[in-house]
Amino acid sequence: MATTEHSTHQPAPLSLYLATFGMLMFLTILTIFAGFQNFGMWSTPIALGIAGVKAALVVVIFMHGYSSSPLTWVIILASMFFMTIMLGLMLSDYMSRGWAM
Repeated sequence: MATTEHSTHQPAPLSLYLATFGMLMFLTILTIFAGFQNFGMWSTPIALGIAGVKAALVVVIFMHGYSSSPLTWVIILASMFFMTIMLGLMLSDYMSRGWAM
């Protein structure tokens, strides 16, 4: 029977999860605060920026991205790169329209 080697993964300390939870709650409150402010055309990019930071925290901490293999990091970064391209194209289309206010 073949034996496979498993990498020993040390669990993250509880303080890291609590700090991440605190940061996610802070960013949620910041999102709510930003939603009630009038930033004009910057409202959507600000909300997407905050959401991007929250998504990055979830991937790195809760999905254990910090201890993943280099190939996993390539996939994570490629996904973020293509998502940035798609959002950039969407926002450029949105902002190029002649909205009558």
